Formats: sequence, C-alpha cells, structure tokens
Amino acid sequence: MNSLKLFSLIFALASLHHTTEADKEEATLLALKQSLNASENQLSTWAQQDLEKCAWEAVHCDNNSNVVRVELSSKGFTGVLSPKIGELMHLEALFIGGNSITGGIPAEFGNLASLGTLNLENNRLTGQIPSSLGRLQNLQVLRLSRNNFDGSIPDSLTNITSLSDIRLAFNNLTGKIPDRLFNIPSYDFFGNKLNCGQGYQYLCVSDLLNQGKSHNFKTRLILGIIGGAVSFLLTGVICLFCMTRRKFRKHEVFVDVPGEDYRLIALTKLKRFTWQELQQATENFAEKNVVGLGGYGKVYKGVLQDNMNIAVKRLNDGLSSFGESSFLHELEMISIAVHQNLLRLIGFCTTPSERLLVYPLMPNLSVAHHLRELKPEDPVLDWSTRKRVALGTARALSYLHESCNPKIIHRDVKAANVLLDENFEAVVGDFGLAKLVDMKKTSVTTQLRGTQGRIAPEYIATGRASEKTDVFGYGIMLLELVTGQSALCFEGRDDLLLLDHVRRMERENHLNSIVDRNLRENYNHEEVEMMIRVAFLCTQTSPKVRPSMSKVLQMLEGEMLAEKWEEWQELVVARAGKCKDHESQ
Repeated sequence: MNSLKLFSLIFALASLHHTTEADKEEATLLALKQSLNASENQLSTWAQQDLEKCAWEAVHCDNNSNVVRVELSSKGFTGVLSPKIGELMHLEALFIGGNSITGGIPAEFGNLASLGTLNLENNRLTGQIPSSLGRLQNLQVLRLSRNNFDGSIPDSLTNITSLSDIRLAFNNLTGKIPDRLFNIPSYDFFGNKLNCGQGYQYLCVSDLLNQGKSHNFKTRLILGIIGGAVSFLLTGVICLFCMTRRKFRKHEVFVDVPGEDYRLIALTKLKRFTWQELQQATENFAEKNVVGLGGYGKVYKGVLQDNMNIAVKRLNDGLSSFGESSFLHELEMISIAVHQNLLRLIGFCTTPSERLLVYPLMPNLSVAHHLRELKPEDPVLDWSTRKRVALGTARALSYLHESCNPKIIHRDVKAANVLLDENFEAVVGDFGLAKLVDMKKTSVTTQLRGTQGRIAPEYIATGRASEKTDVFGYGIMLLELVTGQSALCFEGRDDLLLLDHVRRMERENHLNSIVDRNLRENYNHEEVEMMIRVAFLCTQTSPKVRPSMSKVLQMLEGEMLAEKWEEWQELVVARAGKCKDHESQ
C-alpha cells in the first residue's frame, strides 16, 4: 500500500470516527428529549433536518462541535432523566431545574467526566443521590435542592476536590453530613432530617430551634414543680419566653436581623465581623480608603489582621426599612448566585445602627476606572483584556438569567459595576438593584432603577424590567469598552448619548474614528466591528428581538453573528421604508 492510499485510509477512518461520535451525541440528545416527555412545541428544533445539533435550541457546542452545555431549565418537562446522558463525554454544564421531572438520577451521570455544573433543582426527583457522582472530578456546582431525595448524603461527594457549591436543601435526606462538605465555600442543607446537631460540631438552624424548645420545656417543668400554682406557671412561661429569645439570639449570629430572614444566610459560609474589626481594617472608615460610591453607600478598602485585603460596603440607611431591606436583599442575591464571574461575599456586620457587607478587594478596581479615570501609574486596558471582560460579563449575566432558580435580573449593568480581579478577569458586582424573578413570569414591575443612558426604553416607559433590560445595558457596556467613553455623553457633549453617536458613525462608515485612543491602534479591526454589531443587536428598541445573554455569548465567540446581523439590517431597511411611505402620505 503506497503512502497516498494509507493517508486516504487514515483520513477516512478519522472522518468516520468524528461522524459516528457526532451521530451518537445527536442520538443521546433525542433520547433525552423523549424521556422528558417533550411536546411538539418543546425543543422543536431538535432533529430538524436542516439543522445540525449545535444549532438546536438550548444546546451549546465547542469549536469541535462537541456538546458542552445543555440548558433546559423551566420548560415544563414532566418525564424522567435518560441514562444515555452519561454518554455526553464533553458535557460541561447541564441545567434542567424548575421542571416537574420524576424518577431518580441515573447512576450513568457519574460517567460525565467533563461535567462542571449539574443543576436539577426544583423538580420531583426521588430515590437516593447516586454515589457515582463522586467520580465527577471536575464538578464545581451541584444543585439538587427542592426535590424528594431520601437516604443519606453519599460520602463519595467528599472526593470531589473541585466542588465549590453544593445545594441539597428541602429534600428528605437523613443521617450525618460528611464533615468535609462544610469546608465547601457555599453549601445549603436546610430543610432535611439530617443529624448535624447534638454532639456534633456543626449546628443546623433546625437544631437551634430544637434547643430553644428543649430549654423551654425543661424550665417550665422546674417552675411548675417549685411554684405549684397556675399564676407562677404563667409568670414563669412569660419570663422563660424572654430568656429563650435572649438565648436564641446568643446562638444566632444575626443579632439584629428580625424575623425569619436569617435563614437566607444562616447556612452559607459567611463570617460575622465585629464593628471594631472593620473600623480598624478601614482606619476608622477614612475617606482616603473610599474606592466606590453609589446610591446605597460608600465602599471602603481595608486590611484585616490576617493581612487579607477586603472591600467594605457601608449602607447609608442604617436601620431604616430601606437599609434593612437592601441588606437582606443583597445577602439573598449572593446566597443564590455563585459563579466565578460574580462578586463573592465574605461576611457582614450588624450593629443597632449599621449594616455592612464585606467582599474580597478587587485590586484593579472597576472597568469604568480603567476606561475613564486612569492615573499615570494605572495600566491601559488592552484589547485582549477588553474582550475577556466582555466574555466574562456575558457569562455572569447568562448564569443569572438562565441558570439561577429563580432567575435574577441585575438591572444596573454598566462598566462601573464590572470589577477586575488580580488577573484582570471580569467580576460583576453590586447586586443592590437586582430582582428575583418568578420563573413563570417573563418580566417584573419595579420602581425605576438603573443609570441614565443605559436604561432600556421599555423600562423607562413602563417600569417593567426583564432579562432583556440587562441585555440592553450590556450592549451599552460593550460600546464603553470599544470607545472608552461614558454612556451619557461622547467627548464631553452632554446632549449626545453614546449609543446615538456610534449608530451615526456606523451609518457613515466611520467606526474606526470612535475607538478608544488609549488603544493606540493596537486592536483587531474585525473584532471591534464584531463587538459593535453585537452591541447594536443588544440595544434594539424592542426587547422581543434582543438576543438572550447565552446567544450574545455565542455571537461574541464567533457563532451566528453574521446571520443575526443580516436579519437586523433587513429589519432596519424595512422600517425605513415604512417611514418613507408614511411621510409621503
């Protein structure tokens, strides 16, 4: 056999292997669709003859056309999970939360070697959590809350060294929680029958309540025996109530947070700081340490005694209802949302008049700082860093909109709220304006929030915010990354919005004239044009035609942008024609 024939044979075998693997992934996805009892209107693009699997709804692929992400949250599925999912060897994330899926988790899920996120929350799943999940050595997020799982938590889960977020709340789990799971940064075991109280170093909220009840019973018994009279018994109960409240508060770390709200945060790995600790860390909240200022208060940088650098957000309103609400609200947001591109909460501080939140310090401040507030010693954001910021922010928003349950609308997406860590990676912060959204609703009516120049038109007109409101703000942020300018005005002109100016330059084919001068021509012209086009698609007037953040992410990675841009251009031409016809009449 000559070398040419040998090469042809090898090529043919390789092509056959790739085709076979692709066909296998398609067959696996179709088996999943069938097992979920998908209706004709659900996943209608799957197996459509003119579409390959990477163009199917809710399916995301890598550059080699391998399925890496499947997003099927809140679709109304009522079936079961297919064991064939375990054959998706390149799958990195699986989201099927918020449905009515029954049955158990197939043991074959333990074969998903690349899986980093598994979210099956808010279903009707039963049986035991399979120990095979302990083989998922790349797993970072495991969310199984609000199902009907029983039995014990598998010890095998402690073998997953990469696990940073585990949520098993509100099931029927029993037995002991493995010690090592308490070392995971974010965990939630509340609402089960787990033994983590008496004689054990960790306490559950339910155990604190039981301790209070036990104390109540014993003390009443003693008082009843000693007093022997109804009046003494009543007096003892009243006194005991006060004593129990004081004791309960002693066990709680949330001293002045009223009601049941402590449950939002009692099982997260948050540290309660003393006022003195934060006062010392920030040099008595010195003005020289202010690194941020917003409608909710000032942010101070500080250094703890262990030399950890922190940022302390001090709410303006203290104990007013607005300040209290903001405090609990932000804690709730961050306890739900855990992602590498979202700001992580370290701890908090409460006093009779103060509410403070403690975060890791982002040493490179915000994107807005590097675009418009540069000091001589600050580095200019180069083009590759700006691309990473765009991608990281898109991933964070996509996670908030499509992977959280309930989903979260940020409502104030802008360069000032995108922080930069030590590696200049994007970290989205400031959840003070965020809103939880019921999965059954597509939008939520709220008091108007946000920053002028970045607010979507439908939000201004109706006060109705949706995830498309965030998409609009993200589009404006992309223009800020390209131009280095504020959304409110361009080059000092307070009568010209950045979006309007860039649109005009695009019509006149002068886009290169608006690129940030600090880049000094060190950028890719095609990538700049691509980012501007994505920004225009995100800032369309009608929220219905704006892409989702997951689609935005795909376009930034080079998929679907050409066809979406062509569709938009056709729409613009059609609208222009209608305007001319109207004017002629």
